[in-house]
Amino acid sequence: MSTASPSVAAAGPSARSGFFRARLASAFGILPLGVWTFFHLWHNLAAFTGAEAWQSAVTEYPHPIAQALTGIVVLLPLVLHAIWGIGRMATSRPNNVRYGFYANLKYLLQRLSAIGVLLFLGAHIWRALLRPRLVEGHAEVFADIAQEIRLNMPTLAVYVLGSLGVAYHLANGAQSFCMGWGVVSSQRGLRRLDGATLVLFLLLLVMAWGAVYALWVAGGPA
Repeated sequence: MSTASPSVAAAGPSARSGFFRARLASAFGILPLGVWTFFHLWHNLAAFTGAEAWQSAVTEYPHPIAQALTGIVVLLPLVLHAIWGIGRMATSRPNNVRYGFYANLKYLLQRLSAIGVLLFLGAHIWRALLRPRLVEGHAEVFADIAQEIRLNMPTLAVYVLGSLGVAYHLANGAQSFCMGWGVVSSQRGLRRLDGATLVLFLLLLVMAWGAVYALWVAGGPA
C-alpha cells in the first residue's frame, strides 16, 4: 500500500480526505467489483454449453445466504463507486481541447464509459436480476434472455455496447488502481502496465462478446 505524497500530506484536511476517498473508491471498483465482473463474464460463457449449464453457473445459488452475501459484496461497492464517480464528474472537467495528450484521451473515455456503464448496469440489473425475481418469482430463464438478444436488436446493441464500456472501464480502472496505490511506479513498469491493460481489455471484451454471441445463437432455434 502506498502512502500519500508529500504534497497531499502537507495539504489541508479536505485535500487529504479527497485523496483517500479516491483511493478507496478505486479499491472498491477493482477488488470486489472487478474480480466479480471477471468471473461473471467467465461464467456466462457457459451459454456455449447450454441452458442448464448457464443457469447453474449464472443464476443459481447454493443457499439463500450465498445470494444475499453476493448482493452485498457486489451491489454495495457498486453503489458507493457510482456515487463517488458521479461526484467526481461533477467537480472535474476534461481538458482535451487544450491538451491533446494520450492520457487525457483515456481520462475522457473513462468518464464517458462510466456514464454508459452506469446506464447499462441499471438496465441489466433490472432485466436480469430484479424483474425475474421480484415480478416473475424466479431466476432469469436462459431461453428468455437468449430470445431477447436474438429477436430484439436494441437489446443486442445494448449488450454489445454495454459490455464494451465495461471492458474498457474496468481495464483502465485497473491501470489507475495500480498507479494510484503504488503497485507500479517506475517508467519501465508503467510501460509494461500499458501492455497489460490492453491485454486485460481485450480479454474482458472477448469473454463478454463471446457470451453475447452464444446467447444470440441459442435464441435462434427458439
